[in-house]
Amino acid sequence: MTVMTRLASFLFLTALLLAGRSAVAAQLPEFRDIVKQSSPAVVKIIVEASGPRPGQGQPGPQEIPEYLRRFFEFRGAPPQTPHQRMGMGSGFIISDEGLIVTNNHVVEGADSVLVRMSDRREFEAEIIGTDPRSDLALLRIDGRNLPVLKLDASDELDVGEWVLAIGSPFGLDYSVTAGIVSAKGRSLPTENGENYVPFIQTDVAINPGNSGGPLFNLDGEVVGVNSQIFTRSGGSIGLSFAIPVSVVRNVVAQLEENGRVTRGWLGVTIQDVDKNLAESFGLDRPQGALVVQLAPGGPADEAGLREGDVIISFDGRDIPTSSHLPHVVGLIAPGSKVPVVVMRDKKRKTIKVEVGGLDADDSYTLTSGSASDEQGGRLGLIVEEAPAGALERFGLSGGVLVREVIPEGAAAEAGVLAGDIITLIGNKPVKSVEAFEQAVDGLGSGSSVPLRLMRRGAPMFIGLKLND
Repeated sequence: MTVMTRLASFLFLTALLLAGRSAVAAQLPEFRDIVKQSSPAVVKIIVEASGPRPGQGQPGPQEIPEYLRRFFEFRGAPPQTPHQRMGMGSGFIISDEGLIVTNNHVVEGADSVLVRMSDRREFEAEIIGTDPRSDLALLRIDGRNLPVLKLDASDELDVGEWVLAIGSPFGLDYSVTAGIVSAKGRSLPTENGENYVPFIQTDVAINPGNSGGPLFNLDGEVVGVNSQIFTRSGGSIGLSFAIPVSVVRNVVAQLEENGRVTRGWLGVTIQDVDKNLAESFGLDRPQGALVVQLAPGGPADEAGLREGDVIISFDGRDIPTSSHLPHVVGLIAPGSKVPVVVMRDKKRKTIKVEVGGLDADDSYTLTSGSASDEQGGRLGLIVEEAPAGALERFGLSGGVLVREVIPEGAAAEAGVLAGDIITLIGNKPVKSVEAFEQAVDGLGSGSSVPLRLMRRGAPMFIGLKLND
């Protein structure tokens, strides 16, 4: 091979390599324009507060617990007073009137809030309102010629889609990180068991100080507000969670108008449906939210829903698991009349429900428990009349107390425990031992039946399958 031939071969291979790199580059997203246009509207929030913040201390990186947590960057400067301390988070401007969105936990308990922009302007911020249930807060600053971000109106974010975050992790101003949407509709109940936010999960590098910062799509629109991370080290391990823009729009509109948030409220306690329960309720697969308790006089009670109904659709939206129901109900305006599809007596039934209102300070919640398994008589149970004191304490009109569970019986396999109070077998109320025996006698061999019981004061359903 001549020198000229070798040179030609080298140039050809080099051209192929460059072409390959160009093709790969053409497939990757371009973030520069988004950063240039959007970063001026992202702000750094500096909070000063006296005394310990509710439920929070002043952790160093080595003290951050190894579980899902809200994240917030505390600076290490010596306090000016024994109880004064400063913290930092992120936020973003959504209107030229100076409205700013951030996390509730960023400004919770604040004595003063300072907003610093990328052009180094600083403003004292007024807290318009906060919503702990969604972990959102709305601030206002008095400024002119403010840059503004646009909230996505489509709600069409897809798993696998590229997203971008801008914030101030560990106090490092206006840092940019990118990744993809890992999942949607993640349920992360609060300390009070409330579950109103269907979080977006991403692998975007989010760290303490990113709290309240925006999550962008490739159109430069805000699709979420960064709120939580899962970490074992105090830093990002690729598990971060953002509040979706559908929740942000709803909460911001209410905070701006009223200074507080009112949610849709159904007035039920719910649990998941497992395989045994699905069979006993006539479902072809586990799905829906099983109603285990109704708030007396609540919207569900007034509309005619019953304990033992399985809600499989609410206002036209499928309910695949119990955790999805609070997400749907919470976004519906109180007073709205919506169709609810339930499975009752192994048949679908549609019921109209007028959704109630749940104010920010109300204690009523939509809660969800876990499914277990159960049954008795031929079921392998020894029961007795439930003590009057227990019935009164739990608000029951009747029931039978499980005194003993026979090993390897149907009830034992289902998970019934001694001390449970059985109140319903199938659709038959159990208010006495006689009623219990009649209900059990009416069960067919090999049938599956839901059993409602009270366990340690909490109502639940268990799916029980009789032996052939």
